Amino acid sequence: MLLYVWFVIAGAFAGVCAGLFGVGGGMVIVPVLVWIFTSYQFSPEVVTHLAVGTSLATIVVTSISSLTAHNKRGGVRWDIWRNMALGLVIGSLVGAGVADAIDGDSLQAIIGVGALLIALKMLFFSNKEQPKKPLTPPSVQFGAGTGIGLASSIFGIGGGSLTVPFLNWAGLSMKQSVGTAAACGLPIALAGAAGFAWFGKDMTNLPEGTIGFVHISGFFCISVASFITAKIGAKLAHQLPALMLKRAFGILLLFAGSQLLLSGLGVI
Repeated sequence: MLLYVWFVIAGAFAGVCAGLFGVGGGMVIVPVLVWIFTSYQFSPEVVTHLAVGTSLATIVVTSISSLTAHNKRGGVRWDIWRNMALGLVIGSLVGAGVADAIDGDSLQAIIGVGALLIALKMLFFSNKEQPKKPLTPPSVQFGAGTGIGLASSIFGIGGGSLTVPFLNWAGLSMKQSVGTAAACGLPIALAGAAGFAWFGKDMTNLPEGTIGFVHISGFFCISVASFITAKIGAKLAHQLPALMLKRAFGILLLFAGSQLLLSGLGVI
């Protein structure tokens, strides 16, 4: 029962972060799940894969909520989404296969590096509105979708930190970049979670209550809690300085990324 309580706490924390900082909760959920699964002495071989797969499953729910809100405000360019969607699915499935071939410690270190890079981006760089220019061709959008899907699936994230800069560079306004990136999170999460469920189906050292590398009760508890608390985070976001929020999240990711990297390398 206490495990479910930790799942709810993790989901609530991720939801607040998602609403507060304007990013998906994947980079928060993965480190927290690694800590929870390790504390409950799950097999070290499956801890990181289980955290990533479960994180991707929860992003299915949060991305639907996010894209619906952005679509109501005309923020989703569905023509661009269609050009990227197949690439996102292919990349996410390949990413799940790549992650399956990597041992748990190495995957943890890779995710730690990803978190540190995003932290540095949050702290020292910003997504600035690019000058209006013609859209990149569909082939470029498809290729970018494949790369974004692959990286996002390995890291267990919805890909917003990668998709927003690309879409803005590709010719969309910042508003449409954010909205379309939210919609792109759905095929990433669906394909990524399905891939992790499939590649983990023959693992013999998984705990009970899993489908491959997806922890079912963890998925439900985190999804419900994050869905509720994201509204609280969004409300707070309108009351606190944007720059302070951005730096706070960057510092949070620095700690999480450092812990994952050092743990994966066997330093701690």
